[in-house]
Amino acid sequence: MRRPSSVLRRLRPITAQLKIDISPAPENPHYCLTPELLQVKLYPDSRVRPTREILEFPARDVYVPNTTYRNLLYIYPQSLNFANRQGSARNITVKVQFMYGEDPSNAMPVIFGKSSCSEFSKEAYTAVVYHNRSPDFHEEIKVKLPATLTDHHHLLFTFYHVSCQQKQNTPLETPVGYTWIPMLQNGRLKTGQFCLPVSLEKPPQAYSVLSPEVPLPGMKWVDNHKGVFNVEVVAVSTIHTQDPYLDKFFALVNALDEHMFPVRIGDMRIVESNLENELKSSISALNSSQLEPVVRFLHLLLDKLILLVVRPPVIAGQIVNLGQASFEAMASIINRLHKNLEGNHDQHGRNSLLASYIYYVFRLPNTYPNSPSPGPGGLGGSVHYATMARSAVRPASLNLNRSRSLSNSNPDISGTPTSPDDEVRSIIGSKGLDRSNSWVNTGGPKAAPWGSNPSPSTESTQAMDRSCNRMSSHTETSSFLQTLTGRLPTKKLFHEELALQWVVCSGSIRESALQQAWFFFELMVKSMVHHLYFNDKLDAPRKSRFPERFMDDIAALVSTIASDIVSRFQKDTEMVERLNTSLAFFLNDLLSVMDRGFVFSLIKTCYKQVSSKLYSLPNPSILVSLRLDFLRIICSHEHYVTLNLPCSLLTPPASPSPSVSSATSQSSGFSTNVQDQKIANMFELSVPFRQQHYLAGLVLTELAVILDPDAEGLFGLHKKVINMVHNLLSSHDSDPRYSDPQIKARVAMLYLPLIGIIMETVPQLYDFTETHNQRGRPICITTDDYESESGSMISQTVAMAIAGTSVPQLTRPGSFLLTSASGRQHTTFSAESSRSLLICLLWVLKNADETVLQKWFTDLSVLQLNRLLDLLYLCVSCFEYKGKKVFERMNSLTFKKSKDMRAKLEEAILGSIGARQEMVRRSRGQLGMYTISSPPERSPSGSAFGSQENLRWRKDMTHWRQNTEKLDKSRAEIEHEALIDGNLATEANLIILDTLEIVVQTVSVTESKESILGGVLKVLLHSMACNQSAVYLQHCFATQRALVSKFPELLFEEETEQCADLCLRLLRHCSSSISTIRSHASASLYLLMRQNFEIGNNFARVKMQVTMSLSSLVGTSQNFNEEFLRRSLKTILTYAEEDLELRETTFPDQVQDLVFNLHMILSDTVKMKEHQEDPEMLIDLMYRIAKGYQTSPDLRLTWLQNMAGKHSERSNHAEAAQCLVHSAALVAEYLSMLEDRKYLPVGCVTFQNISSNVLEESAVSDDVVSPDEEGICSGKYFTESGLVGLLEQAAASFSMAGMYEAVNEVYKVLIPIHEANRDAKKLSTIHGKLQEAFSKIVHQSTGWERMFGTYFRVGFYGTKFGDLDEQEFVYKEPAITKLAEISHRLEGFYGERFGEDVVEVIKDSNPVDKCKLDPNKAYIQITYVEPYFDTYEMKDRITYFDKNYNLRRFMYCTPFTLDGRAHGELHEQFKRKTILTTSHAFPYIKTRVNVTHKEEIILTPIEVAIEDMQKKTQELAFATHQDPADPKMLQMVLQGSVGTTVNQGPLEVAQVFLSDIPSDPKLFRHHNKLRLCFKDFTKRCEDALRKNKSLIGPDQKEYQRELERNYHRLKEALQPLINRKIPQLYKAILPVTCHRDSFSRMSLRKMDL
Repeated sequence: MRRPSSVLRRLRPITAQLKIDISPAPENPHYCLTPELLQVKLYPDSRVRPTREILEFPARDVYVPNTTYRNLLYIYPQSLNFANRQGSARNITVKVQFMYGEDPSNAMPVIFGKSSCSEFSKEAYTAVVYHNRSPDFHEEIKVKLPATLTDHHHLLFTFYHVSCQQKQNTPLETPVGYTWIPMLQNGRLKTGQFCLPVSLEKPPQAYSVLSPEVPLPGMKWVDNHKGVFNVEVVAVSTIHTQDPYLDKFFALVNALDEHMFPVRIGDMRIVESNLENELKSSISALNSSQLEPVVRFLHLLLDKLILLVVRPPVIAGQIVNLGQASFEAMASIINRLHKNLEGNHDQHGRNSLLASYIYYVFRLPNTYPNSPSPGPGGLGGSVHYATMARSAVRPASLNLNRSRSLSNSNPDISGTPTSPDDEVRSIIGSKGLDRSNSWVNTGGPKAAPWGSNPSPSTESTQAMDRSCNRMSSHTETSSFLQTLTGRLPTKKLFHEELALQWVVCSGSIRESALQQAWFFFELMVKSMVHHLYFNDKLDAPRKSRFPERFMDDIAALVSTIASDIVSRFQKDTEMVERLNTSLAFFLNDLLSVMDRGFVFSLIKTCYKQVSSKLYSLPNPSILVSLRLDFLRIICSHEHYVTLNLPCSLLTPPASPSPSVSSATSQSSGFSTNVQDQKIANMFELSVPFRQQHYLAGLVLTELAVILDPDAEGLFGLHKKVINMVHNLLSSHDSDPRYSDPQIKARVAMLYLPLIGIIMETVPQLYDFTETHNQRGRPICITTDDYESESGSMISQTVAMAIAGTSVPQLTRPGSFLLTSASGRQHTTFSAESSRSLLICLLWVLKNADETVLQKWFTDLSVLQLNRLLDLLYLCVSCFEYKGKKVFERMNSLTFKKSKDMRAKLEEAILGSIGARQEMVRRSRGQLGMYTISSPPERSPSGSAFGSQENLRWRKDMTHWRQNTEKLDKSRAEIEHEALIDGNLATEANLIILDTLEIVVQTVSVTESKESILGGVLKVLLHSMACNQSAVYLQHCFATQRALVSKFPELLFEEETEQCADLCLRLLRHCSSSISTIRSHASASLYLLMRQNFEIGNNFARVKMQVTMSLSSLVGTSQNFNEEFLRRSLKTILTYAEEDLELRETTFPDQVQDLVFNLHMILSDTVKMKEHQEDPEMLIDLMYRIAKGYQTSPDLRLTWLQNMAGKHSERSNHAEAAQCLVHSAALVAEYLSMLEDRKYLPVGCVTFQNISSNVLEESAVSDDVVSPDEEGICSGKYFTESGLVGLLEQAAASFSMAGMYEAVNEVYKVLIPIHEANRDAKKLSTIHGKLQEAFSKIVHQSTGWERMFGTYFRVGFYGTKFGDLDEQEFVYKEPAITKLAEISHRLEGFYGERFGEDVVEVIKDSNPVDKCKLDPNKAYIQITYVEPYFDTYEMKDRITYFDKNYNLRRFMYCTPFTLDGRAHGELHEQFKRKTILTTSHAFPYIKTRVNVTHKEEIILTPIEVAIEDMQKKTQELAFATHQDPADPKMLQMVLQGSVGTTVNQGPLEVAQVFLSDIPSDPKLFRHHNKLRLCFKDFTKRCEDALRKNKSLIGPDQKEYQRELERNYHRLKEALQPLINRKIPQLYKAILPVTCHRDSFSRMSLRKMDL
């Protein structure tokens, strides 16, 4: 180390080692010491190195209340200036001591020692700076302050000169100065920066009470008494507030408590007479204090203020009322904390410091001054604060008795009235604002109870009268004021006083209190509970727990707050939300401690206020949302079920709500028996129901009102209200108190009206059925029916909502009455809301008492029962098991974190459902935290809701994890979720099945059973069609068999369509891989046939339907297993053979026939399976099967539909549309035989315009079946509505295919049917779609926008192809398919099938000679073909669509020369045109059609040249007149026409064919035609050049000139050739008899058939 300057060079370096060890701190370090060196926990072993906590001096204020005792002082000597001191003082040290007196022995051992010294020492020294008269110091001296400080405590600083070379007789250190700091000044701790003078002599007697700045007589000072010593003193104390305002307040309170007058605070001497003013001013001045000390002393501060409220002090013989002042101070302090510490709020906007104060710290001050406290002693834990008592054992920590504080604040406070009478007058004069005496147990008269619903203004006046009564009663009994020394034994109760103060406060204080209403509410509730507990009143009857006055105050308070919410919800939305929540929690808490009837009346008051406001609002949703929150919180009460009196009878009760005490609530709730009452009342929101089950009535009324489709503006609240009901039911379900089924039935009774409400919403529910079934749900009632029958349910609900007692009047009453307008638009609920609603429905149906349900079903009309069945149908779809794949798919998506956390948390307040259920139900998206234990058997807690604890929101249970944290679920979790979903599906379907059983039992005795049983069957069949568990299916088949055997005529006579459906479902399950399902399904199918046979000895229909079902199943089902189905058929055969009863009949033979027939179909299917990968072959097979069913319309229709399905899968929409048109034509054909209606199509002829192929559906052959035979044409499509359905589907498919012209043709058939039915709604839809179609035609007129298809001729050669050998087809491929693509596809496909080396594609399009091919190979020849039209056809085929629809002829060209080469010179180039005709016109019901006829035309070289020139001229004309102009295209065509470098270009053609007049007169006409072509061509070139000139920019001028030069050159070269006419052609024209078409006359034509 270099020693830089000469001065430093003299210093001697001392070598040393510094070792620093840094390691991360453990989570919980052991052996800890606090900054006061106390052990945090007792050490088990003293030999271990301790860990010391270091006290932090934060740079910014930390707002944490004091909860432990800490009293430390830090002293920082900074610098000393002895430059002007005479004498030797160079090596200076400072000794610091903390003294409690002036004698040197009075130093206290309170200075913390260094690490290797003793724990505490009496003195500390600073380090010496060598030879420096003005040293700087860098020490920190830490002092443990005594709890009690007196005026004599002070810090003493002694300065020493330290001699470095010790001479004899000279001491080592010589004192060279003294100074000190008194610790207390005017009762306050002195801290901060000091610049002190230093005395040369020892300070005199009694110096410690004075400051060294005071010039003491006869003392010598360094540098003329100037400040020479800088020192800083910092205190960290939970005893000394270090805030003047707080100090003054605590000092005055303490003086009152100790009864020590006069009080000195600073320079002021406060005598008893003006103590009241000072106290009030100090309370109001608390607002001016710093926030940090206020937070640190928050607990103490609030305790003192509460004490002043509860026990008003006696000053000069007067009781001084500080209730109002204290309330105001509390309100402003709390508001200040809330505003400044926003980061400290929980999800409800409650400040955590205040919440923890209420929860942990607040206790009721003890009622009598000197009684021992029942609570634990110590700070904050005791029920009486020692400061308030005049006992000597006061904790030292609260020793504020000598605090004197100087106050500059003197707010305008009225003086103390001289007598109580004056006080009364002043109260009345100041409009009751200062009214603040609520005495308990005084002998004064009580206020008269007031009316049931007074307005807020009357309440306050009554409250004022009451306060006067109370005051006067006090003055009469205040004769005991003779004692002035002690406190009067006044016993105010804090909650009563708080309610009173709150009711009467106004202005900004009221505003503050409203802002933080939650604090005062929670304080009040805790005070009430403490009061009941400490006075042993918890077992007292609820009605006598609280005095009437207090209840009046509460009622007034709730009423005014409700009116605040109603009047301010639009302006201060956030504040009103908090207020609303706080009020709800308050009422929730009151239900636990007060009379329930009284609390219900408060709820009713709030409801009335909201309802009257809602009536006048245009958009009520915000207010209704607030009311929902309010209700939801109240209903989260732990005894919610008991509060609803689940077991009382629906007779008007004696009192509005008989109170049930907490202790007995659990047992008493379920003690009575339900008698048989008017059942309807239990299922409707009737007056008795809502009186009896008050809260449940409110919840369900909210649901009914919000879900009502006419409720304007409430759409956004659907999810909220549905979740509320869903959460309530979840909590009941998982509550162990209600696990017993009978009790659960009682609970479910509270929700019976829910069934009716949900039935009303059927049209609005999300349609879950649409996903796997195009037809949508089978609503058996149209919307009009819903409207027309305003069934008893809705009118009840509505009437209640309008007139009802406590039910809000929502929107205008008129809007409730059902409108008769038929097509009302319903807003649909979201899938999630609908699912929640249906879960609620199933829960009620599952748990309700069966007999009650049965009685109710008996009362329902047919329409309503059908509506219930619709609901069940929807439930089946909603809870269908989706399988693991769906979960895996959802898992791969990411879910965005919920933005509105607060709303979520509030919704989860019910706790039981929590965020968990919300999330499992929602998306199973991102939280992998929940392990839900659900047994796989039928258990509601396992399947419907998971198992949860019934507790309020617990934050540690569900962190809303960031989605980055855990996105992908493990395999096990996905399986677990799938398991839960499976359980839910089984559970839901079993509940539905139970309900269906009850419905069947109910209606089997009534007349209207047919329509209802049909509905039951529909639901049953639908559930069979969905994915179901084996457990469910076994029960389901049993129910189905019972239904069929009880009501056979239902199935075989009325619901024939259902019978077909049933056959299909049973067959599908016959092919199941699970043997139990197979055996059940086989049994069901056999019994179905047997039943049918027994009824009519002919089961043609079932035979027919089974056959059709199998056809349908084979055609559509992907995972259909033929092997299992064969086994099931064998089982059915065995049943028939062993059926003894029917052995003598034809039944077994018929069954045998049927089974063989089915086996045949299965074999066809096997063939189809083989060709599964070959779409063309597959469709051909299906086509063949369908053709085989030509005589059996039902089956043909089935197969046509299968084909349509297959085409749709492959996006061949045009072909799918054709299949549907053929189906419609088939139906029309048979319908016209059945019924003669003018507006229906007359068979398939009507459909000719759509497709010329349709005529093959005509039923004209001999073997046509008659449609009225048993079992023929019985399917649902052979009806007018079936025909309409098919045509609508066809139109939709045409539209998807872009064939809008065909859409028009389809609708031409449909429109007359709808016109005949006067169905304006359908007609308006159709015309809308037509307008869409035509506008699309207009926009896409060029045809490039819709490409209809590309056609190829494909020929198969070789024995390997079997049936296909030597067959030629025209294939229709998707638009813009290249030759290479189809070639690759077919080569690849057949290569896979026969082997790649076997398949060969013939590259040319020449005729194939079979003899030259290798017999062991398979050859495919593919040629691109274009639609071909004769000249006469072109006048009808104008548009792009015309040229691409109804195509039967195609053409391809092959160039050749006479010597065998394909291409040669111009004069030897011939061309062969091949024209193919197909058996059917495209588009057809399949994508490849056989070629039936072939024709060839051969063109001579000059004809080829003419064709080429015509084509070129057309291109030029097109490019020139194109709009908008396309310069690039134009230049390209021009370049090809006039460019110099074009080989075989126009010039060469002219030179070859026009230079000489042909010798053969047959060619004269061709020569002339070509000459005219060139004439036209040069003119077109000129036009194109002119057009190009107008389009180009300056940069292309040269290019244009070049083109023009080329053109002129070309024109000159062509001129002589064009002008040469053949004289023979211009002779007098002879009458020509032959055909004018030169082609047909001159061409060499070869026919090939």
